[in-house]
Amino acid sequence: MTAERIDEFPTRRIGGYRVGHGRPFPYGAHLVPGGVNFSVYSDRATSMSLVLFERGADKPVEELPFPPEFRLGSVFAMTVFGLDPENLEYGFRADGPFDPARGDRFDAGTVLTDPHARLLSGRDSWGVPPDWDKPYQYRAMIAFEDFDWEDDAPPRIPTEELVIYETHVRGFTRHPSSGVSAPGTYAGLREKIPYLRELGVNCVELMPVFEFDEFDNSRADPLTGRRLYNYWGYNTVGFFAPKAGYAATGAYGMQADEFKTLVKELHKAGIEVVLDVVFNHTAEGNEHGPTISFKGLDNSTYYMLTPEGYYYNFSGTGNTVNCNHPVVRDFVLACLRYWVSEYHVDGFRFDLAAILDRGPDGSPLPNPPLLEQLAYDPILRHAKLIAEAWDAGGLYQVGHFPNYGRWAEWNGKYRDVLRRFIKGDEGTVGELAARIVGSPDLYGGRGPTASVNFVTAHDGFTLHDLVSYNDKRNEANGEGNADGANDNNSWNCGVEGPTGDPEVNALRMRQMKNALAILLTSQGVPMLLAGDEAGRTQLGNNNTYCQDNELSWFDWDLVETNAELVGFVRRLIAFRRAHPILREATHPLGVDFSGVGLPDVSWHGVDAWRPDWSPGSRLLAVMRCGRDAAGARDHVYVAMNSHWEGHDLELPELTGGAVWRVFADTGTAAPDDAHEPGAEPVTPHPRRYHIGPRSVVILTGSV
Repeated sequence: MTAERIDEFPTRRIGGYRVGHGRPFPYGAHLVPGGVNFSVYSDRATSMSLVLFERGADKPVEELPFPPEFRLGSVFAMTVFGLDPENLEYGFRADGPFDPARGDRFDAGTVLTDPHARLLSGRDSWGVPPDWDKPYQYRAMIAFEDFDWEDDAPPRIPTEELVIYETHVRGFTRHPSSGVSAPGTYAGLREKIPYLRELGVNCVELMPVFEFDEFDNSRADPLTGRRLYNYWGYNTVGFFAPKAGYAATGAYGMQADEFKTLVKELHKAGIEVVLDVVFNHTAEGNEHGPTISFKGLDNSTYYMLTPEGYYYNFSGTGNTVNCNHPVVRDFVLACLRYWVSEYHVDGFRFDLAAILDRGPDGSPLPNPPLLEQLAYDPILRHAKLIAEAWDAGGLYQVGHFPNYGRWAEWNGKYRDVLRRFIKGDEGTVGELAARIVGSPDLYGGRGPTASVNFVTAHDGFTLHDLVSYNDKRNEANGEGNADGANDNNSWNCGVEGPTGDPEVNALRMRQMKNALAILLTSQGVPMLLAGDEAGRTQLGNNNTYCQDNELSWFDWDLVETNAELVGFVRRLIAFRRAHPILREATHPLGVDFSGVGLPDVSWHGVDAWRPDWSPGSRLLAVMRCGRDAAGARDHVYVAMNSHWEGHDLELPELTGGAVWRVFADTGTAAPDDAHEPGAEPVTPHPRRYHIGPRSVVILTGSV
């Protein structure tokens, strides 16, 4: 007879349930033989109860106080036997002092969600108004981690090979033109994988997919009266739970499997998945905000508080997570490990990451323990770590974010100077030169892969609007046009907003191509905003965080309407892939390392080898020389002219019998604006080329 383990048996009964000592780790709710183990941290709670609900029920079926002996240190742990995990929702009720001046906000009248919950219910279908009278809005559930990953493995694409595509899960396929079977969902995005492959991107960066509440700060558009949502999702409710409202199966509690299927299919297509994660603040807001989990479990641990007990607000949203507290560090680390191990994601982009550099009093730390821990964690060893290296409190760390040799950054300086250059500002050529070779002035010790280069992102103008509006048009957000950035470095090409003027529209198309051509031939990691390749517009709104409508959605009709631009981007990405010298993982030094008779980088102006670095200069050319994947000589020459006049360029002479061929010329009408890589025609003159006004020319030199 086989002896059975005594710790799998209940030791007592509480209410109508048999219970026993629980295991303190891991936190959250986990299936064990015959029951469910519940574990929750609270250092200052005087008592804790487990609150059990049948799924969807207004009132709990039972509340089980944790016996004092079931508390180990600051952790309450209990195993409950005989539960039906498929029909179970649960929460916690923590009692303790209510003394905000000391940081305590315990309220035994509030049921709290589990911060480690793997699934949450309550917002199961997007946009369905909740019953606000329900006392427990965000309900923790048990996750069944039995998904069949088959032979899925991370693609582990070298960072220098990435072309990132930032998109919003819902907005990517919600438009009626998307043609997918489940618009606005993980399943809908999965149906668009062939489009992503054809475009050539190999990494999608998904805006927040952690569970959030789209009804947070809900209100009406003052112009139309239609509801405004928290569309972007930068108000996390559950850090371990995928957003149910993004799943076609969310109403059935299958959001985890649907998201995992998306990841698996993207990996099959050779596309990595990076998640935009928000650890700098939560949906609980300041002292006027709701109590959901952290605030009621251990407010002074999880949040940065002033000496008076108020919330520091370095996030601009009411509170700031106390990321460098040891307990919170462990929480963040456990969360990221979970998404890498259980969801197979390939990396993370950290929203307002400068906050992760702050100590409990808000001051920047010389050696932030969280950033170091994430950099060296063995489970996250191959995960991409990308920082938005600034915060709303004024801490700007682009180029000097604590990196430990692992962190990359959204290069805001790249964005700013490229925007200023293409609109014709003076004094930009020198800085532009540094940015397009991977910003060695910022990342000299790390290499170009530390620089995520971008022109546009979700936050700000789309590329189309960058060349169509001088000023933001955010009235529909209901904030009197006071929200959103004012320093857009945009130019409307002579007319504000939509126009039927063919010359203005042609110039706008050329300006979009100029920005994309520079971006995709720059060293570093290029990032595209979804829809920019098709000329998507937000009608001048540069802060569509609340716009769940056509203003934010990808209109798929544009793929046909603006096929010229889509094709241009596809060929640019293919050209980048065909020329390894554009993707070097080290900065060029102006030395002939590859033995081709020319330096790896050189600068030129109207005359070869004579760049004009003067403040009034609006033309710069760069030549990159090396060898291709087969070892043959490879040369790429990119001339960028933001002047309103054209110029005759003297081309540098090539060695080894190579000749210049034209890959792209944004001043030339389609289809000659860009050729298929490998099919580029020879230049009309071997040493001369005319670059038109406000144009970019890309040449490749080969035998």
